[in-house]
Amino acid sequence: MSDPTPPSSSRGELERRIAGDLRELSSESDWVARSFADQNDLSPNEFRALLFVMIAETAEVRMTAGDLRRQMGLSGAAITYLVERMTETGHLRREVDPSDRRKVILRYADHGMEVARGFFTSLADHTHTSMAHVPDEDLEAAHRVFGALVDGMRAFRAEMPADIGVDTVSRG
Repeated sequence: MSDPTPPSSSRGELERRIAGDLRELSSESDWVARSFADQNDLSPNEFRALLFVMIAETAEVRMTAGDLRRQMGLSGAAITYLVERMTETGHLRREVDPSDRRKVILRYADHGMEVARGFFTSLADHTHTSMAHVPDEDLEAAHRVFGALVDGMRAFRAEMPADIGVDTVSRG
């Protein structure tokens, strides 16, 4: 979706600064993800799976192993292995879908939530402290900006060939 009016120089500069902030946030987020995964004996794909399940649960969307496979671009065998391992280690649990008993929904297990809380509570505290001085109106605007950034990234992802990132080898 393109805007018919070209961005003003100050608008363009603001968008460049936000793009730079997003890259820095992505870099810091990657570091946090790797630290959590290392401390909890998770592969990068297992961490990504936990993140996708958390996003689905937060949005109150039921995520199946097939949904997770499509989100992650992995083969069916790789998702089966990943879900088995994460169930065995107590990070995920399977739950029968009450509206369709043939489907199995992936959810965070109690152990997985406990481990995540133990690690991310400090990050939440630091984030809360760092935003304490920001007015609510600015936080509402930031939420809209983040939503727009996610929409842009999803649109970009949708343009990619369907087989980008598809793992044809079973690995966790």
